[in-house]
Amino acid sequence: MVRSRFRGEIVGVGSDSGVRIVVGRWPSSPLGSFADVMVETADGHRVLLAPSTEVAEFVAATYSFDSVRLEDVRVDVTPGRRWSVRSPSLRLDVTFGKRTLLGRLLRLVPRRIAESPAWCTLTDPVARVVLRGVRTRGSAGGGRREWYGATDHRAVIDLSGSFDAADLGGLQPVLPSPRFGFSSTPARPSVTRVVTTVEW
Repeated sequence: MVRSRFRGEIVGVGSDSGVRIVVGRWPSSPLGSFADVMVETADGHRVLLAPSTEVAEFVAATYSFDSVRLEDVRVDVTPGRRWSVRSPSLRLDVTFGKRTLLGRLLRLVPRRIAESPAWCTLTDPVARVVLRGVRTRGSAGGGRREWYGATDHRAVIDLSGSFDAADLGGLQPVLPSPRFGFSSTPARPSVTRVVTTVEW
């Protein structure tokens, strides 16, 4: 078995238009530094925006999509305040609020423990109850297993942008939960600092 670790942050937001978006920003990964975007439209169509064939193949083998687009995905970061996400089909600006109670609790756990698959296995039953749709371990596509080790959590308080030239409207909860894999982003729009371990 091989294990790979992806270190970064995940933003999950819903919008007035019904489009739900999950952006992963991965400064450290086996595939190098990259960002990718998972979009589920109001009618349930799931789209992956990936910056390279290598990233697209890896992500699409792990999660479920109806279509995959190879697009340059750029995330400009104002630390602790704002992300500006740009690709040929997506324009997304999100503004962050304060660290949540969950974020404060996560920061009390030593990072080496919080990132370990054993800890993710232990916290999975709690995550299922406390955060609707969220799992910290599970089975992914292609016989893979995954663990999500969260180390921080902040609220998203504002959103603007468009997808395929259609305005997204304002910020809404991430409901219904996107159907990309065994776990979903929290219903409350947020950014989570995370280490994702993938085993295959």
